[in-house]
Amino acid sequence: MQFIKQSIPDVIVIEPTVHGDARGYFTETFRQDLFEKAVGYQVNFLQDNESRSSKGVLRGLHFQLAPFAQSKLVRVIEGRVLDVAVDIRVGSPNFGQHVAVELSADNKRQLFVPRGFAHGFVVLSEAATFVYKVDNYYSPECDRGLAFDDPELDINWCLPKKDLILSEKDRRQPLFADLPECFNMAKNDV
Repeated sequence: MQFIKQSIPDVIVIEPTVHGDARGYFTETFRQDLFEKAVGYQVNFLQDNESRSSKGVLRGLHFQLAPFAQSKLVRVIEGRVLDVAVDIRVGSPNFGQHVAVELSADNKRQLFVPRGFAHGFVVLSEAATFVYKVDNYYSPECDRGLAFDDPELDINWCLPKKDLILSEKDRRQPLFADLPECFNMAKNDV
């Protein structure tokens, strides 16, 4: 397994070693000791989730407030997505910046999205099955989001806006500048 820090170093792409032959392939998709060495701290995943979506479905940008903030380890087992993590950690030198990575069944990459990030993805293939581990349970009271099309975030979702399919909830998310004060700060304070 290779652990590749991104432009925001706390976000890590994990590239597995794939052993293949005429029978098929084998790969480790998760190994706690190597994972914790790469991220530098202990992460206790509590739940695995799976979703299936058609082309153009955009889910996100989502996050949870403390005490139910979540780290996620995400991957695609069918199809192809663009996966995005936005740094919403007040005081971070990367506050308001994002990482975008293509994850697919073919490249078998995974993305670690730590607590303090808003997360979302868009399906680029005809369909995609997305699986992920989380280190905290879902809490409706702590569930929040950001506008996927916020010009300040300047995320290129790789599909025309008219082709994106969103839930009503995701269509109504606030702009980055309008987040509650606990997540917002003036740019000159960063």
